[in-house]
Amino acid sequence: MNKADQFKTELGYIKNEIVEEDCRTMIELLPDYFFEVAASSTGKYHPSYSLGKGGLLRHTKAAVRIAYELLQDSSIGNKYTDIEKDIMLMGILLHDGVKHGIPKEEYTRFDHPILMANYIMEHKGDLLMSDDEIELLCSVIKTHMGPWITDYSGKEVLEVPKTKYQNFVHMCDYLASRKFLLVSFDDNNEISN
Repeated sequence: MNKADQFKTELGYIKNEIVEEDCRTMIELLPDYFFEVAASSTGKYHPSYSLGKGGLLRHTKAAVRIAYELLQDSSIGNKYTDIEKDIMLMGILLHDGVKHGIPKEEYTRFDHPILMANYIMEHKGDLLMSDDEIELLCSVIKTHMGPWITDYSGKEVLEVPKTKYQNFVHMCDYLASRKFLLVSFDDNNEISN
């Protein structure tokens, strides 16, 4: 399976060729389970479209589409440069890439934002983006959980979003997890318009 083909539409939102190529590289490095598992094992925190087989893939597509639509609105999008928009879209595409860890564990790893940022850094030599661009990418992924920064034992593990980039990525992920926002998908896991 060519994993990047699963995100053909979403990769088309990225204008910068280097960011798109690096995004393709990282998508191909995602574990196979990413394309198969649900976004939520309990269904407690995600809408019905993100449950079942391929649910995490659909959740990711919804979050990217939300970001894309918001960035098309000049009152929102004009706050970012084109490269910043592309890096945020890449961050949303990858934010849950290793949600169950590496190797795969049964349940979501609470520290998966950190694991994904570290995974990108492990493959930094395969990427063409600048160090500053990779740093921005990792920062939006590490903080995508927003205010939910404590693990199941109450230990503070994650960072809260502080920058406009981090807040934007968190907002898109958050909106994609709201049960009242329903997104329709066709049989190929493409968003229906």
